[in-house]
This record gives sequence, structure tokens and C-alpha cells, in this order.
Amino acid sequence: MIEVVQAYDRVPFAEVPSDDAGALEAKLAAARRVFLDRDGWLPPHQRIAILRRLAELLAGKVDHFARLIAREGGKPLTDALVEARRAVDGVQNAADELRNFAGREIPMGLTPASTGRLAFTIKEPIGVVAGISAFNHPLNLIVHQVVPAIAVGCPVIIKPAATTPLSCLEFVALVREAGLPEPWCQTFLPEGNALAEALATDPRVAFLSFIGSARVGWHLHSKLAPGTRSALEHGGAAPVIVDRSADLDRAIPSLVKGGYYHAGQVCVSVQRIFVHDAVKAEFVTRFTAAVEALKVGDPLLPATEVGPLILPREADRVLSWIEEAKAGGAQVPTGGTRLSDTTLAPTVLVESPAGAKVSREEVFGPVTCVYGFSEVATAIQAANSLPVAFQSAVFTQDLGFALQVAPRLDGSAVMINDHTAFRTDWMPFAGQRQSGAGVGGIPWTMREMTQEKMIVFKS
Repeated sequence: MIEVVQAYDRVPFAEVPSDDAGALEAKLAAARRVFLDRDGWLPPHQRIAILRRLAELLAGKVDHFARLIAREGGKPLTDALVEARRAVDGVQNAADELRNFAGREIPMGLTPASTGRLAFTIKEPIGVVAGISAFNHPLNLIVHQVVPAIAVGCPVIIKPAATTPLSCLEFVALVREAGLPEPWCQTFLPEGNALAEALATDPRVAFLSFIGSARVGWHLHSKLAPGTRSALEHGGAAPVIVDRSADLDRAIPSLVKGGYYHAGQVCVSVQRIFVHDAVKAEFVTRFTAAVEALKVGDPLLPATEVGPLILPREADRVLSWIEEAKAGGAQVPTGGTRLSDTTLAPTVLVESPAGAKVSREEVFGPVTCVYGFSEVATAIQAANSLPVAFQSAVFTQDLGFALQVAPRLDGSAVMINDHTAFRTDWMPFAGQRQSGAGVGGIPWTMREMTQEKMIVFKS
């Protein structure tokens, strides 16, 4: 059995049965069997109907899922409600996408040898999908891994994070209630990592969707069976450049939200803020005051803005990184203290050493680092200096500055006058370098989970 505890106070509130090696074999065999039976594939209109029904069922349980997310994952209730509503939209997004999800004509007759032919492609499901998910968005990440597979007709086996399995289990129950037969969508809850690796690396798996740490993701990637494709979503240390012309009245609330949303446990959370020396002092004063005003505590209380970290050992780790930065000369205008086993005071660090962990690794906690710069080229160089690259941001009222800096910042997306954690579920979402591989986002994942087959007619 797997015990589920409330992230905030570590009080147990549920137990769920775990799966063993025999269960894994049965699930893989069932998924492979339905995929090989082409006559049994669900046509698009049936998949659309199932997804529409699923969206309706999910919409009726938004409040329930929000409380579940807050309890098992520690996300403040106000943000958990946003996540649950996003999940509904994500399901609808996949159903909508199927109306235009098709192959294309390949031109013929361009050479004498190709005359008298008609060629086009069709999209086919790639095969069995294995999904390994993370704790920080325990419903919406499951939607992003499961729903595209359902939409394109891939059987999917989804393994939620051991700390947050309930949102996944209840979502998959709704999938079945919506009419999808069980072998097309199954959960897998092992007690250890060995069986999760066995799922990911089984040769019957055609596509691995992994959301989690770079260390684990790249390890699994290196052990995939030949021919297995993958999408890896890891984290980063998102950089922000604040120009001297930036509107601080708008920039500061945005950066506070982007840095401390879900206690910083977001893969594109604001982490490194490079501020022009002309406004740095004012920025630090005002930013610190805004961070100090955040309400920290029980995620089930409507007023809470920052909740706990997922585990006590994560609080230990983040606090040790703060202490290392302090020992290296970083200023700490606010925070740096522990409030409970899993809760830290939101922390601001100023001029952390370049070699400190908070400056070069993903914190995944309620910590942001502020650095000054006089020449923007220096800030860009520092922003791009790490082996991770995901999303970044620029705050400025100078169009020329934005157009100068945005193309030079590494990453798959640059936000102008918005924080790095902005995302919609239909936009491409991709880590670069060590931050990941493949492209996320509902429509983009649907493309990743299919392959094109060309058919050529000769007259």
C-alpha cells in the first residue's frame, strides 16, 4: 500500500494499493494487445465524444479536485482551483484539435519520374505510451500526458508521483466513466523506482512521456528500447532581465507571482532576476516588501498564497542552499527561515555568488535571486551561462531593448513584460539543452504521439 499524506502537516489521509511486477506485465500486455488490434481502434468521432464527456465530468468536480490538489500536493487552494479549471480546458483542447488533425498532400509531378501519381500522408498513433509524472501539478500534468494519447488513439499507462497519486487515480476513473475501455488508459503505482524504470524501458513502449528531474529523465532516456521516442520535461533556473525603463508597478507583482507560485515548485519558476543598476536599489526594496506581504500557511485556507514544499527533505535542501549563498556573501533582505517541517519563509537573495547552487541549479523552492548589471550584454551572458534553458523574460518599456534582448536569451520562449511561468496549454512548451527534449502542450504532444504514413497512388 502507498500512504498519502497532506503535504502541509504530513497527516496521513488515504492509502492506495500499489502495483507489482505482475501488474506491470498485465498492463503492458493489455495495452499492446488493443494497439495491435487495428479493427478495434476507436474512430475519431468516438474519441471526441469520450473527451467531451470527460470534460463535462471533470467540470462537475472542479472544487473536489482543487481540494485534493491542495491536500496531497500542497498547492494553495486558489491556485489549485486554477489548475482544475485548466484541466477541463485541456481535455476540451484535445477534442477540438482532432477536427484539424490530419496529414497533408505531398506534391507529385514535379519531375518526369513522379508524373501520374497522387501522394498524401495520414497520421497514425505511435503505439503504447508510458507516462511518468510529477507532483507539482498532480492533475494538469496527468491531463497533458494522458489526454493527447487518448485523442490520437494510443493506449497509455500513467504513473503518477508517489506523493500525489489521488488526482491521477480519480481522473482516470472519470476517463473510464466517460466511456474509454480500461486497456486504453491504465494507472501504474509501484512502490519503488525499479518498476517505473521497467515500464519506461520496456520494448513494447513506443513513446515515453517523462516529467521530473533531469537526472532521472536523462537516465531513462539513455536506457530506452531502440526505436522508442520520448518527450522529457525537466526544469531550469529561469532568468529575467529588468531594464531601467521597466514599469516596476507592474513588474514586481508579476515577478512575485512567478517566483513564489506553488512555493517555487514550478519548472519555469522565476529564479534569477538581473536588474539594471539604475533601478536595482528601488527594485530590491519594493520587491522585498511584496515578498514579505505574501501569506504563507495551510494551502486549504483561501487566503494562503504560499504553501509547503512537497517533502521535509526538500525543505532541508533548499534551506542548505540558502545558507551556502549567505556564507558566500549573499544578502538576505527577507526570508531564509523555516516555518515548519515543509514550509519555508519566502526568501530573496541579493548578489548570490555565481558558484552558489542557487545561482546555477534549479532551486524548486520559494527563493529568488537578484543581481545587478550595468551592461545588458553582461546580464545576457550570465542568463545564458547554465546548461539548462527553458523560458525567460524581459521587463522593459523600450521596444528597441526588447527586440535587442529577446532573440539573444536562450530558451524556447521569451516573455516580454510577463513572468517566466506564464503558460497556456495549447502553446508549445519545451525545455532545451539539459532542460528536456520534445515539445509539450496538448496539440504539440498529440503530434509527438503520432507518426505519418505516406500513401502513393500511381495512375
